[in-house]
Amino acid sequence: MVQATEIHPIESSDRGLDVETWLHSLASEYSSHEIDVIRRASDLAQRAHVDQTRASGEPYFQHVLAAANILVSLKMDYEAIAAALLHDVAEDTAISLKDIENQFGVTIARLVDGVTKMDVIDSLPGHDPAMLKEHAQAESLRKMLLAMAEDVRVVLIKLADRLHNMRTLSCLRPQKQKRIARETLDIFAPLANRLGIWQLKWELEDLSFRYLEPETYKRIAKMLEMRRAERQDYLGAFKQHLEQRLSDANIEADIRARPKHIYSIWKKMQRKNLHYHELYDVLGVRVLVSDVAQCYAALGIVHSEWNYVRGEFDDYIATPKENHYQSLHTAVIGPLGQTVEVQIRTYDMHAHAEHGVASHWAYKEGVAHDTTFEDKLQWMRQLLEWKEEVSDASDFVDRFKSEVHSDRIYVITPQGKIVDLERGATPVDFAYHIHTEVGHRCRGAKVNQQMVPLTHTLVTGDQVEILTVKRGGPSRDWLNPHQGYVKTARARSKIQHWLRLQDFEQNLVAGKQALDKELDRLGLDQVNTQKLAEHFNCSKVDSFYAGVGRNEIKLGQVVRAAERLLKRKPDQPAADLPPPISKPAPRDTGDINVQGVGNLMTQLARCCKPIPGEPIGGYITRGSGVSIHRRDCRNYLRLSAESPQRLIEVSWGHRPDKDYSVDIEVTAYDRHGLLHDVTSVFANNNVNLIAANTSSDKNNNQAKMRLTIEISNIDDLSRVLAKISQLPNVISARRISA
Repeated sequence: MVQATEIHPIESSDRGLDVETWLHSLASEYSSHEIDVIRRASDLAQRAHVDQTRASGEPYFQHVLAAANILVSLKMDYEAIAAALLHDVAEDTAISLKDIENQFGVTIARLVDGVTKMDVIDSLPGHDPAMLKEHAQAESLRKMLLAMAEDVRVVLIKLADRLHNMRTLSCLRPQKQKRIARETLDIFAPLANRLGIWQLKWELEDLSFRYLEPETYKRIAKMLEMRRAERQDYLGAFKQHLEQRLSDANIEADIRARPKHIYSIWKKMQRKNLHYHELYDVLGVRVLVSDVAQCYAALGIVHSEWNYVRGEFDDYIATPKENHYQSLHTAVIGPLGQTVEVQIRTYDMHAHAEHGVASHWAYKEGVAHDTTFEDKLQWMRQLLEWKEEVSDASDFVDRFKSEVHSDRIYVITPQGKIVDLERGATPVDFAYHIHTEVGHRCRGAKVNQQMVPLTHTLVTGDQVEILTVKRGGPSRDWLNPHQGYVKTARARSKIQHWLRLQDFEQNLVAGKQALDKELDRLGLDQVNTQKLAEHFNCSKVDSFYAGVGRNEIKLGQVVRAAERLLKRKPDQPAADLPPPISKPAPRDTGDINVQGVGNLMTQLARCCKPIPGEPIGGYITRGSGVSIHRRDCRNYLRLSAESPQRLIEVSWGHRPDKDYSVDIEVTAYDRHGLLHDVTSVFANNNVNLIAANTSSDKNNNQAKMRLTIEISNIDDLSRVLAKISQLPNVISARRISA
């Protein structure tokens, strides 16, 4: 048997709704408790907006009631409907968000607050249609809105609010009509498209097009040649004939009419540079069957009944689109010479196209296939049918949070422009994104009108203002990855370029100071600087220091090179010891590889406490196995001179899986809470504090702390020392060498 189903738009006759009649109509879809919450929200909204009217003269309450009714048409849950009724209460009346929370709970209050935050569009400084015409700017704003909505229902409430505004746009001045229509076409219709809400999408597009291009809109409407009812009559006759032919072939099918909308017709005319009469899919039907074999059987019947248009057949079943969309598309010349597009697919293919990765946004907007993102958007689409899909709406809502674009943030300039940055970006990154000179002269920042440090991490929706000086340049500290000033490669490269252009003497002094400080802090100050310079192909030490000052030679690279240089070559065997016949492979004893002798006990020397990444040497003790020292340890150097025959080659294992104790010393001006701040650095970086010994000198008001911590490698030690050095009142933080 064949079923003929017509696709109907959302009911739009929602002006002047009677509240009681509307509430009564909800009984078939919502429980008595849910209707009671909606009724209380309606009563509060009526009281709050009692003295407010719209430009059309109708009571303002009718607007929020209409928005709520749109959500009912989408089968939204009662919390979203209540929030739609209250979405302007906290912003436009004396009732606060706290009042809403007290009466309706946290969830509904959070939804109302989310809609209010999304009103950032209308409050952007310098906001005008010209700004939104810039594709990149409009796309960034759409992404920002999605990222800001911790609950997808916030976006849906905002879309319903905008749809009713568009339905009643005729009451406003022409200039304001165009501004709102442009904003709707550039921001809200694509949002509806991304979420797969096709009913909202087409109506937002058609209404926007009507006000932006009124003459073109009227011309295309006239070119349709038939009124909607006449088109439906034509498609009805076409479907009836096709139904009979499919039934004769024992093919069970569901045939659905799908007339095109005015804006989509115009877009296709523009994209293909065609006249209206050259379009092949103004009228269309979709045929749903049980399996793939019936798809091709139905296609054969369609082509046998009507002549097909050459070049308009696509087999997306045999060759699916990148987003796995599958269907057969063809266009035929129907009765009276009218062209009809026919799509044929299985029920599973249709369900996948409606709810899965084959949604229109993925290929119409040219978005690359991203399985993770599509999975998230699939949850958004299923929200529209939660009553059929999920027994408890809260189960679904809890699973969907603001996961879209998780690797990007979207912040706002004082002029209202959206800036797209990497997650974790700072005000310094923002400054360099705006302009290189703004970055160079950046000395402070305000986020949401509040002063913040330059290491502050920005989040989506922040409004950022950079404070600059007339002259100056970036600090070399900005390039230290442990201090957290910059996240983006763009900012880092701009800073490095500026440093390369500075005077040689200035770079020499800065490089020497930075290097001496780092080597001293890590206990590597005994390294031969000339050999270190030669390691980096610098014949002169001054050139080497200047390279460090320009950040062409990274401090981390220098530290690792210094560790290798401090590793002394093995001494020749003593005369009284026979030379080894062969050199056996190292034996792994835990995290230390001992070469030449197997199955020996090892222990880390307490005098220097080496950690992975540092050059080490072994000394065979009497009765305590092999003692492991740093190569630059004073005791090791003394023992190597006194008893070279007892030295043994050792190295770190490939993957040491334990922490090692290290002694560090912190010198600071004494203040209340100093020890707490230092230990907080350890806690935040998962570093274990074993022992602490502190003392204060009242004469110079200085405190000294000797701390023993457990660390896994020298890079972690460098990072922790850098963060301690950034604490207020800290003079120095360094490792204690033997």
